[in-house]
Amino acid sequence: IILFAAIAVALAVGLTRDPNAIPSALIDSPLPEFSLEQLDADAPEMSRADVVGPPFILNVFGSWCAACVVEHPYLMTLKQQNIRIIGLNWRDTRADASAWLARHGDPYTTILFDQHSDLAIELGVTGAPETFLVAGDGTILLKHVGAMDSKVWNDVFLPAMEGS
Repeated sequence: IILFAAIAVALAVGLTRDPNAIPSALIDSPLPEFSLEQLDADAPEMSRADVVGPPFILNVFGSWCAACVVEHPYLMTLKQQNIRIIGLNWRDTRADASAWLARHGDPYTTILFDQHSDLAIELGVTGAPETFLVAGDGTILLKHVGAMDSKVWNDVFLPAMEGS
């Protein structure tokens, strides 16, 4: 009976938690230093100093990611609202990522190419899509695991942006 009660309590607690609310040790910490090529191989490498400025969202995506296709139309909507979105193309090839963007549209102001997970590891990325909100001074304010949509944007990201 005690074992059954313990399992029931664990299940009840687990069902009340948001599966997309994965804590990150980087919240309220600076965006890690990095130097990465851009998806466009002819563009110069970029570093943390190149992206810090106006607040932005950093969206981790890949052409291989099914959930990225689901969230992509909403990212295109955010682009139309002049939201600054920096893409982190993760574990992909340039050819596949470029073809994917040609097919679905490009919501990004800049796309960092992280084929070997250099920045993704520093950010604690566990899968795609993941989206970070970064303040103008480069502080990571939020991390969302899973597809971005209007509910996540309006309930979580927008209030944090307005508060920063």
